[in-house]
Amino acid sequence: MKLYDFAFSPNCRKVRAVAYELGIPLEIQHVDLLRGGSRTPEHLRKNPNGRVPVLEDDGLVLWESTAIIRYLARGSALLPESPRVLAEVDRWLSWQLAHLGPAMSKVAFEKIVKRLTKRGEPDAARIAEGSAEFAALSGILDGALGDREYLAGPLTVADFALASHYSLAAAAGLSVEGYPHVQRWLARVSARDSMKRALADAQAVL
Repeated sequence: MKLYDFAFSPNCRKVRAVAYELGIPLEIQHVDLLRGGSRTPEHLRKNPNGRVPVLEDDGLVLWESTAIIRYLARGSALLPESPRVLAEVDRWLSWQLAHLGPAMSKVAFEKIVKRLTKRGEPDAARIAEGSAEFAALSGILDGALGDREYLAGPLTVADFALASHYSLAAAAGLSVEGYPHVQRWLARVSARDSMKRALADAQAVL
């Protein structure tokens, strides 16, 4: 399998973390988002959306990070067969895509992407908007977690999807202080060797 990605991206982090957790070897092709690497004609032929990650596997070209992690985890404990547990997995994957990711992206773009790409000063109003959304969403997650070790009960792809985004919080100036269940869950997932490796990859790319 070949993965086209930019390791700092949280959507790429979650793919790497799942692959590392499952022991799936990947041939990595770095796509430099900071220099327009995802907008080249060659990459656009793989993903017309001009984004990463993209997975190639024996003729299959698969984009969208959630589709990729579900493909990697098929038949494994990270994608349970129980309909109710799987419903929880899909709930949190959908929540990350629809709510958490967009909220964090507002702040990360202003505080991180603009600095790296020299696109001007951060928009304080946009940061405030995204920060407020992040706080509200973290409250929702904290209440849902309760005393659970993981989002759906057992460890699943949903934990890696959300933790990969939450791992970007500190760099974006966002905090999980005040959300004890989120803090404990994030520490638990982040302590796994697979997640540590994905986070090390993320830091090494900048």
